[in-house]
Amino acid sequence: MLGCLTGPILLVASDVGELAARTVILVNSRQSESVELGSFYAAQRAIPTANIIALPMPEAESVTWREFVDQVWQPLQNELVRRKWLDGFLAAELDEHGRRKSALTGHRIAYLVVCRGTPLRIHHDPTTVDEVAAANLPEQFRRNGAAVDSELSLLGQSPSATIGFLPNPLFNVRLVSPVSAEFVVKVARLDGPTLADAKSLVSSSLEAEQQGAIGRYYLDFGGPHATGDLWLETTRGQLTDLGYFGDVQRGPGTFDAADRFDAPVWYFGWYHSALNGPFLREGFRFAPGAIALHIHSFSAATLRSSSEGWCGPLVARGVAATFGNVFEPYLEFTLRPDLLLEQLARGATLGDAAYFATPVLSWQSVIIGDPLYRPFLVSLPEQLARLDRLPASLAGNVIARQVAVWERTGMANEARVLLAKGMREHPSLSLALVAARFELSQENPAGAAQALSFVPQLREISLADWPLVRTAAELISSHGSARDALVVFQNLVKAKAPTTDAYLQALTVARKLADATGNLPLSLEFARLATEAAIPVPPLPSGK
Repeated sequence: MLGCLTGPILLVASDVGELAARTVILVNSRQSESVELGSFYAAQRAIPTANIIALPMPEAESVTWREFVDQVWQPLQNELVRRKWLDGFLAAELDEHGRRKSALTGHRIAYLVVCRGTPLRIHHDPTTVDEVAAANLPEQFRRNGAAVDSELSLLGQSPSATIGFLPNPLFNVRLVSPVSAEFVVKVARLDGPTLADAKSLVSSSLEAEQQGAIGRYYLDFGGPHATGDLWLETTRGQLTDLGYFGDVQRGPGTFDAADRFDAPVWYFGWYHSALNGPFLREGFRFAPGAIALHIHSFSAATLRSSSEGWCGPLVARGVAATFGNVFEPYLEFTLRPDLLLEQLARGATLGDAAYFATPVLSWQSVIIGDPLYRPFLVSLPEQLARLDRLPASLAGNVIARQVAVWERTGMANEARVLLAKGMREHPSLSLALVAARFELSQENPAGAAQALSFVPQLREISLADWPLVRTAAELISSHGSARDALVVFQNLVKAKAPTTDAYLQALTVARKLADATGNLPLSLEFARLATEAAIPVPPLPSGK
């Protein structure tokens, strides 16, 4: 698998400049923030300002088919033909849905980027259903509710039926024919709960293109269908082959609020209705350039909330890209995370990789992020050469990737030397955990304990570091000194824990260590703290 993921970069600087020159930006002229966002994106990506199309569109996220056709589709198609982005001509005659009939022969658009303020989804309208077309579809697909962006993918072709979906001719096709390329307009969206959140999609992408996508992966298994877990298993194998470290949650539920979740740059999971767990921790942010996908039927029903669903909240917490559905898509017609990562790792842009991974058009999917983003623009050797420019936490994750690559190829001595150098020059708790686990893999428990020898001296433990310190304490207890582990647990229970359950679990382990080392007073103190934490404080009487 490693060979298929580390092939040559597909794009060079001139290619990307050419793509930017052919990127069209759609803004809502009725919203000043939409116009500002479009101008911001054009400036950041050196996209000609002449490529911005401002239309007076509805300001609501959800629109009817009539509103979509009259105020989005047709005005945009008219303008694209007028500016010669679309080849061919539009007739004066309208179809039954109010769209101009056309004879279009192709387009010059690399990507169409719709900005915050552009409607998001189209409600199902039974009065516009083509009964003949519907008769050939299963009951669940006899609907025309859809994502605005997915419908706009069809701008370059003659109007089609407004019911069900159309196969995406770019899906899982490694050598795209010119005919297929002319069939699809690739659409991505810059959107989020606030204007600042939407701008952050761009700035996060650009930061990652300067330093690379650096961090850890987190995969959340256990959705309602085995197929989804198979996709995630493949994705995990790809990330491992790329040298990334990370954690996996299996079984019912999702990651717990007390789980380790530092430096998340890749997140793939399912199946919960709204953001939860570690994402809700105080101050939580994704690493620069992070790509996140939570598979759920209505993950993008709105993008204007930082708490409802998944896509809006993920954007609010700093992802560079995410993907969602505005209505029920059915699993087989959602974006495939394994195919997305395959193409990104080959050097593809986000826009190209997302369309490679999207099975159908004229359906429910939304691609949120800068389509020009390339998370693998900076290679691992280049990242290693630039460690001094990175914060210690990110530098440690770069070192960890190289260690993983060397360890798999039998270069354990080189890995040990790099870890030692990294801990001298870029010390961090996360890198110390990598070093400890490396020594355990080499059957050197004393080396693992030595790698974590500084942890008992940590007095100030942040909420984000609490799970890492707990993991270090458990490793010290298993492979080092019980007394040192007890000191770490003492510091842990003095710090703010992510959850009450995590605090109680830490107290339980701490008491056992105190008993094992013969420290009865400390054992009794831990027991007292546990009792107090486990008994809820009754509310004051009304009026007091």
